[in-house]
Amino acid sequence: MRKVLSLALVSTLSVGLWGCSAKSSEVQAGQGVQQTVQQSEVPEVNTVASDEKDVKSLIEEFGKKLRMVSLLAPSEIVRKNMQEQYGDFLSPDLLAKWQKDPKNALGKMVSSPWPDRIEVASVEQLTEDTYQIKGDIVEITSAEEKNGGTFTKQGVAFEVRKSGNQWLIDTATIGAEEEISSIVYENTRYGFRFTLPNSWQGYTIVSNQWEGLSLGDSTGEKVVATGPILSIRHPEWTKKNPRRDIPIMIFTLAQWNSLQQEDFHIGAAPVGPNELGRSSKYVYALPARYNFAFPTGYEEVEKIVAGAPLQPIDSSGSNE
Repeated sequence: MRKVLSLALVSTLSVGLWGCSAKSSEVQAGQGVQQTVQQSEVPEVNTVASDEKDVKSLIEEFGKKLRMVSLLAPSEIVRKNMQEQYGDFLSPDLLAKWQKDPKNALGKMVSSPWPDRIEVASVEQLTEDTYQIKGDIVEITSAEEKNGGTFTKQGVAFEVRKSGNQWLIDTATIGAEEEISSIVYENTRYGFRFTLPNSWQGYTIVSNQWEGLSLGDSTGEKVVATGPILSIRHPEWTKKNPRRDIPIMIFTLAQWNSLQQEDFHIGAAPVGPNELGRSSKYVYALPARYNFAFPTGYEEVEKIVAGAPLQPIDSSGSNE
């Protein structure tokens, strides 16, 4: 009897242990299924933003090479220069096509103006390995190179494809010269842009200096402050028939504050310069009574100035 009870107890324990083991296996299996589901729901790393950054950088770096390839040079030199300057940017097919037919390639066509850079306007993914990039080829002359700004722009569109681990330009389509109703003079040294009518295309910049004179000095007026004046000159200006420039006086913030506190004065006018705008470093202003003599074109200049054409480049600036 005692032996029977022992066998029954062992049997009962075995069943119980088997049940616990089976249940534990089911739980582990369930956890495994749950873990698998959770892992499958984790999205793959999104590389689109990285690819867009790469293709944009490719186009911008390519834009810096355009001035290095003169398309009017002898054919052998053109082919060599294209290989050296464009080889890391173009697909082999496009490079060979341009080397064979330079007149349909991108590069420097004349001595002036010349291509300075490519400004990317949009980046669009067409397929997993293909992007379309649209933008403008910005051309400048020696005037813009020295003082900033844009001489003209030309629309351009690219298709960029991935070849192995490298993005390469596969096609380039040049658009017609941009039809714009205004042009922009940009001065990176003093940090501002100035919008002009398209009729001012070909403007020049004339540099001069303003002088701040001391007040109430018994020994006579002394120059106690100086700063630049940048005059935007109309392309039709001549010595025989001068036109009204657009003069922009540039003050440091400290100089402007001193002027407002009458620590010095500029010229004989009873009023001071008229502020056009300011950035985090400078105040930009028109000279007092700059249109007093009513020279040719003064009405147009007054209209331009009334349209708040000056914008500081830095984001902390304000235009007042």
